[in-house]
Amino acid sequence: MKKAVILGGGESGVGAAVLAKVQHYDTFLSDSGTLKEQFRSQLQKWEIPFEEGGHTPEKVLSADLVIKSPGIPETAPLVVRLREQGTPIISEIEFAGYYDTAKKICITGSNGKTTTTSLIYYLLQNAGLNVGLGGNIGKSYAMQVATEKHDIYVLELSSFQLDGMYDFKADIAVLMNITPDHLDRYDHCFQNYINAKFRITRNMKPEDCFIFCNDDEVTIGELNKIVLQARKLPFTQNGKVEEGAWLDDDTLRVRYDGDEFDILVRDLALEGRHNVYNSMAAAITGKIMKVTNETIRKSLTTFEGVEHRMEKVLTVGGVLYINDSKATNVNSTWYALESVQTPIVLILGGTDKGNDYAPIADLVREKVKSIVCLGVDNKKIKDFFGGMVPVYETLSAEECVNKCAELAVSGDTVLLSPCCASFDLFKNYEDRGRQFKEAVRRL
Repeated sequence: MKKAVILGGGESGVGAAVLAKVQHYDTFLSDSGTLKEQFRSQLQKWEIPFEEGGHTPEKVLSADLVIKSPGIPETAPLVVRLREQGTPIISEIEFAGYYDTAKKICITGSNGKTTTTSLIYYLLQNAGLNVGLGGNIGKSYAMQVATEKHDIYVLELSSFQLDGMYDFKADIAVLMNITPDHLDRYDHCFQNYINAKFRITRNMKPEDCFIFCNDDEVTIGELNKIVLQARKLPFTQNGKVEEGAWLDDDTLRVRYDGDEFDILVRDLALEGRHNVYNSMAAAITGKIMKVTNETIRKSLTTFEGVEHRMEKVLTVGGVLYINDSKATNVNSTWYALESVQTPIVLILGGTDKGNDYAPIADLVREKVKSIVCLGVDNKKIKDFFGGMVPVYETLSAEECVNKCAELAVSGDTVLLSPCCASFDLFKNYEDRGRQFKEAVRRL
């Protein structure tokens, strides 16, 4: 019996452990931190041995196969030792793919991937298809492969998940865009990050489809360098394409296999230029999956958006509060600033991942009246923006929201779109977003 060791006991790790158990591996899970109660009880229910609060090297190093949580970097000492001794290390997605014959629609990108994934899932559900949602969102893909049966999976994939994929193949791959992000994990080399994103096209065949943004220079530059067998379907807001999606004045048009779909941009449920791209990618996917125009239209006009992504919280005293906590890189914040048409009090800060704030400088000068930092170390933000607008510092969601309420006047927008990860003050971006919303409700 082969031994599978799972490193990391979160959603992804526990799902991988259950699938390994179901597939008759000698299974062991090891986590350096403390497991959440729900995950601990799942492991106990499935009778999977585990350890928490640290790794026992001999237990981990004796594995025939290691399934690593995407959050654990390659530089972790145990990972280095496993690599040195030649132990295969894969991701939960790769492992689940070994045991799954369903059609796989995979979405990645520096920005927009969660919204696009959720929108595609919603569209396919509306079409009455038996579809599962997983990857970086929803339930663990491996857990679903182990315990449920879906005909189609819609999977949001981060660069860290793609790093651990080798034989996995998407039937439809969607690449929204590539902008600098997570460079601290890629030796501060942008090309390494680009390479990770393009792993979504691995193993694709001529009958598969690759949907991508024709307006993203990085994507196009890379596409010109690689040989890709899959059918290419671009989407663009600048000009027209033969097949794919484009803007024709105020109309979004899609063409696939001679079949067309169109919808007025003003009828889309999601506002903002970036969301036109997300809607385009979803509509192309719908056409490939032979979803009716009526269902695509209904889905694009009724979708309610994603928590923590340009989520309108409340209007208090004429000031609109928006929770965009999921904006953990500069490009995400660029889209957020671009889509708000009123004066902005902007909340920035958190764990900096090697950010260059230059891309948002013009938008800050044009639209932002003050910046409120929500983070431990705000020196970089203060140094960069200090000469443009007033910059204030706060250390909790409540203090931050109260400061914003003091600075904003009726007709303004308070925008939490931090550019940074959240781990200095919060558990994750969801925790940051929820604490922000709670503080707004208490105003």
